[in-house]
Amino acid sequence: MNTKREKLEHLFAEIDRQGGVNGVFMAAERGEVIYEAAFGFAERSSGRRLTTNTVFELASLSKPFTALGVIVLEEQGKLAYDDPVSLWIPELPYPGITVRQLLGHTSGLPDYMELFFTHWDRTRIAANEDVLDMLLRHQPPVYFEPGESWLYSNTGYVLLAILIKRISGLTFAEFMRSRIFHPLGMTRTSVYNRRCRPETISDYAYGYVFDFHSGEYMLPDDIGDTQYVTFLDGIQGDGTVNSNLSDLLKFDRALYTDSLVSRRSLAQVFAPIPLNNGDTFDYGFGWILEQKEGKGRAVLHSGGWPGYASVMIRYIDADMTLIYLRNREQDVEFDQAVISAAEHILLELPYDIPRLPPEQKIASFDRERYERYVGTYRLGEEGNDGDSTIARVLIEEDRLFMQITGKVRLELYPSTQTRFFVRLIPVEVEFLCDGEGKAEKLIVIQEDAETPGVRIGEG
Repeated sequence: MNTKREKLEHLFAEIDRQGGVNGVFMAAERGEVIYEAAFGFAERSSGRRLTTNTVFELASLSKPFTALGVIVLEEQGKLAYDDPVSLWIPELPYPGITVRQLLGHTSGLPDYMELFFTHWDRTRIAANEDVLDMLLRHQPPVYFEPGESWLYSNTGYVLLAILIKRISGLTFAEFMRSRIFHPLGMTRTSVYNRRCRPETISDYAYGYVFDFHSGEYMLPDDIGDTQYVTFLDGIQGDGTVNSNLSDLLKFDRALYTDSLVSRRSLAQVFAPIPLNNGDTFDYGFGWILEQKEGKGRAVLHSGGWPGYASVMIRYIDADMTLIYLRNREQDVEFDQAVISAAEHILLELPYDIPRLPPEQKIASFDRERYERYVGTYRLGEEGNDGDSTIARVLIEEDRLFMQITGKVRLELYPSTQTRFFVRLIPVEVEFLCDGEGKAEKLIVIQEDAETPGVRIGEG
């Protein structure tokens, strides 16, 4: 196996043999495809299989497109990157944030998802204006002052979509179609919210998650800890761009030219974001910035949403591209190892073929014990007040969940009577109980790190 194509064929054949891939992959050099393949099912109920033309939800890989929409408006003279967002969203209760800070995740804005888990009527499907209304109504504190630090912010990209709509007079979906997708010939790409605005898209991939209770793959709409995909379905900007391999390669090629935006703008897109103290962070306008061994600069973004994962890596000095789209939930570390192996082949570096880890299973468990774990816990050394994070453990529909400030709510699955694991990510929670079996403390275990938590309340 001397060629990159042969090595990639071997890699994915071995992973497919293990049952470790349900998705599509493409590798290209200077715009020419050297390998692409599809594995598994697009729709499990009908047995319809994936093809290399299948359309996937991109999740946060949508952010480079949202950022490009803002860049188009800047080139039209309709905004400047250092303009305050309040020029177009005056009701936003967080002053001093600029367009640049939204683009580069330095706004410090609170995460909107926690607000919706806590306060939203889940019989309704939320839209972008509902995010703004939630921020205005509840006004949770910022994580830091604008420009003081860097923290990935879905909220910021929802606000960018609102900004695009208010400046252009078009809906976000219409603007992206007419100003980005159509000019680039991306005929299979759209902003698509399939639950609140269903339509027929040929060769579409449905995303599936594993239900530990039934032992089957199901749509996330039907599983307790992923049902938020329904009531958050109308929100755009941080996700909901849907596309396929060939359209993403068209996008990749356009970013080497001035066919859509100028080279001046592209230089800013791929420049590190500045902080107030003069430092920079290696994130541009919708892209993570990296240096790759022996290959120079690379820009990338990934995305994850229940049932979907995506990654696009552009080695812009070497002019190589890697795209991986998946529509079946699987172990995150295994997924990362697959991408790493493919990347090493593309970069002509040594690589190992990943091995699929053993399947996690839930233990038989006395559900009455859940009540002993319910409560509010302060995470950090000895529960130190400082800037510690709060974790709420709660019961819904006879299942145990943990909500950590600023994070997606997670179901806790029992592996023993006191130890629980989280869906397909390397996180476990151990409860430490008193003599009567009631939890006084907990430990969040992630890889080699342990974060203690002390109970500070009953709910």
